[in-house]
Amino acid sequence: CVIFRQSKNLLCFFSVRYLAKLSSVGSIRDEETCERLRGLIQRQVQICKRSVEVMDAVRRGAQLAIDECQFQFRNRRWNCSTLETMPVFGKVVTQGTREAAFVYAISAASVAFAVTRACSSGELEKCGCDHNVHGVSPEGFQWSGCSDNIAYGVAFSQSFVDVRERSKGQSSSRALMNLHNNEAGRKAILSHMRVECKCHGVSGSCEVKTCWKAMPPFRKVGNVIKEKFDGATEVEQRKVGTTKVLVPRNSQFKPHTDEDLVYLDPSPDFCDYDPRTPGMLGTVGRQCNRTSKAIDGCELMCCGRGFQTQEVEVVDRCSCKFHWCCYVKCKQCRKMVEMHTCR
Repeated sequence: CVIFRQSKNLLCFFSVRYLAKLSSVGSIRDEETCERLRGLIQRQVQICKRSVEVMDAVRRGAQLAIDECQFQFRNRRWNCSTLETMPVFGKVVTQGTREAAFVYAISAASVAFAVTRACSSGELEKCGCDHNVHGVSPEGFQWSGCSDNIAYGVAFSQSFVDVRERSKGQSSSRALMNLHNNEAGRKAILSHMRVECKCHGVSGSCEVKTCWKAMPPFRKVGNVIKEKFDGATEVEQRKVGTTKVLVPRNSQFKPHTDEDLVYLDPSPDFCDYDPRTPGMLGTVGRQCNRTSKAIDGCELMCCGRGFQTQEVEVVDRCSCKFHWCCYVKCKQCRKMVEMHTCR
């Protein structure tokens, strides 16, 4: 992954093109900081001023989105590399591609997730646990503990992240695409909320069980959105009555749902470095899997250019033993392995 060092004195943010810049900023503690954040439109500055205490969670959400994007695309030609310049993902997210769809969805989800987590941890005065979850469930267990206040996190994400698109009006096909994918990202959390429980009773029996609602791990959210990326629907704008909507470009495809990702433009192949197109870094020098037939395999990753093989020394932990009490001690083993990189 090619990641350039983020400049700490450039304070930028959403549209999602600015999220990497915000992730490198220190704490946002006062209204004056909101004014200095480059990349915010005026309505976002106003939300920032009204909700300064929430902005640190938004900053953490920005970094969460970058980390998850780079994990999910680590074995693909486009690997979610960030750039020092804006937009931080290059022109990939300025075009209506499925990669842009993923970036918007994971970014909206990460803000909702991080703000919700801040609520549950007691970090924010404006919100706390979800007190609407109480009493006895139909299954007979007692709702207790701290249920994640996902409603607050989603509402904040909608107001802060979506405002940029809504401020332009929702008539353009790109605005419709972005808003749809933002919501699909948030639904990846909502649709996978889970019930966690704790048993109470003599000798560990479960005479009484208290439960609460919890968000899935963000890796699960990333996996869901990545699956939606793989099955994303190419759409076009069409007028239905007086309303402009997005419909599948191929009429034989079934309509997309609110949880699916949609895109307007086909993706480039990402094979070659293009100095005229920021973010188009190509795959020269990328590591590949010689035995794989998938996208991480040398044949596809290297776009038919071939690959070179070299032996490199790696250091692994080995001969690990558990010592009472309570730690594991390992030796360091060195071995030579073959590494394949694209020409």
